Amino acid sequence: MAECNAAGGLDLKLESLDREWLRQFGQILDERPERLRGGTVGMALAEKLLLVRTRDGVTAPLRANETQRVFERRRGKWNIVLKARQMGLTTWTAARFFLKTITQPGTLTLEVAHTQEAAEEIFRIVHRFLAWLPEELRQGPLRTSRANVRQLVFPELDAQYRVVSAGDRNAGRGLTVQNLHCSELARWPGDPGETLAGLRAAMAPEAELILESTPDGVGGCFHEEWLKADEAGMVRHFFPWWLEARYRAAAVDEAGLTEEESALRKRHGLDLKQIGFRRQIRANFRGLARQEYAEDEESCFMASGDSVFELEAIERRLDTAPEPQERRSNGALELWLPPIFGKEYLIAVDPAGGGSDGDYSAAQVVEIETGMQCAEFAEHLGGLELARFVAKLASEYNRALLVVERNNHGSGVLAHLETGCKEARVYSQNGEAGWLTTSVSRPAMLGRLDAALAESPECFMSRRLLGECRSFVRLANGKSGARAGTHDDRVMAMAIGLAARAEMLGKDRSRPIANRCG
Repeated sequence: MAECNAAGGLDLKLESLDREWLRQFGQILDERPERLRGGTVGMALAEKLLLVRTRDGVTAPLRANETQRVFERRRGKWNIVLKARQMGLTTWTAARFFLKTITQPGTLTLEVAHTQEAAEEIFRIVHRFLAWLPEELRQGPLRTSRANVRQLVFPELDAQYRVVSAGDRNAGRGLTVQNLHCSELARWPGDPGETLAGLRAAMAPEAELILESTPDGVGGCFHEEWLKADEAGMVRHFFPWWLEARYRAAAVDEAGLTEEESALRKRHGLDLKQIGFRRQIRANFRGLARQEYAEDEESCFMASGDSVFELEAIERRLDTAPEPQERRSNGALELWLPPIFGKEYLIAVDPAGGGSDGDYSAAQVVEIETGMQCAEFAEHLGGLELARFVAKLASEYNRALLVVERNNHGSGVLAHLETGCKEARVYSQNGEAGWLTTSVSRPAMLGRLDAALAESPECFMSRRLLGECRSFVRLANGKSGARAGTHDDRVMAMAIGLAARAEMLGKDRSRPIANRCG
């Protein structure tokens, strides 16, 4: 039997393997007896009971690596894990939750992977745990009534272990979950935020939660969860690549270290074989090395293989972008440069429907001569309300020219400007009020914005706009737009503004073309 005395001692002898033996361990899994030198009872039980397939193809007892031990020391009830690739956290989480499932009657564990293939791989790990348990357990309290379709059911314990993919719209529906692991959350398909909200609704009050992923660019559900972890009461865990003992290569010459390599080595105590590995992954992964082999909690989110805009230029500007001189409308309107007498301005407007959900209506105030961003607005406004707001803003900026995208909701805004705001000056294109974005003009508009960001980043003031630029990516359908869970309204408004400005300056041959921004 498992014995636990007042001093926290533990007897791990495998004898009398029955339901009561399991239940006793279930009560003390998270305890840290002195004899285990900081390790938990669960860690000791995992090493005694569970076998894994090593990278050499050998079946061997599970031994916690450095990353897994650090996670166990800091783990809370709700956790979010940002990590380099292949650090062993998925296997360790599967082991922890498997032990909780088989030692705590009435437990339902749910693992959610980003793809069907990943779900099948996790289930193979869990099924291997079961297959190599002592026969007394497998034929006794852990006899299964179902062990297929990525589900283990233990009827004697009234316990289940399920593995599903995030693409399953019914994942978690109708369940009460005690343990939830969301694997590679940054790469979930569809609307990850909506899927995660549904899974959270299925969690029991005392459920344990682990959100875990390698980064996949700025924005999206995982990045947002990481940023708001403190206010959500989640424990953050960050695991850089050098915690994995396998990540080493031929040692480099110390005399040839770059300034960056020397600083990194000194800061984190890396040896020359680890620096050799770093050079190797930099050569193989190029711009994605920071993402796949994370070194800090900020730059790993910067890298994105499918980003439309030049990320390094955006990051440099984010470091120096000024705070607004003024904020209005509860922060929806930010102003950096007030109107100057004699200057001409345009206000580019990307309208949305105006509901409290979905896209924002966005407006960018741009000085025509230089292309400088002067003010920015984004809010859930539409129709007459939006028309009146931008007309008033245009009046403030020397009767600025309103460049309203006439696609979709824009036609209604233009109609309101014509009938209710007759003093407003509205941009016309080919004799028709408004700006038309087409499949032909859109790539050119975005290309102009990309060039301006790279060549004249000082013309962009808004950190919110720059943030949207970071998460503006090439999508799976071949188009470009906001990464799932993010917005691109400010981006499109600025793209409209710079394109309209170029068109205006190109047509008016009598005025000098100041091409400082865009």
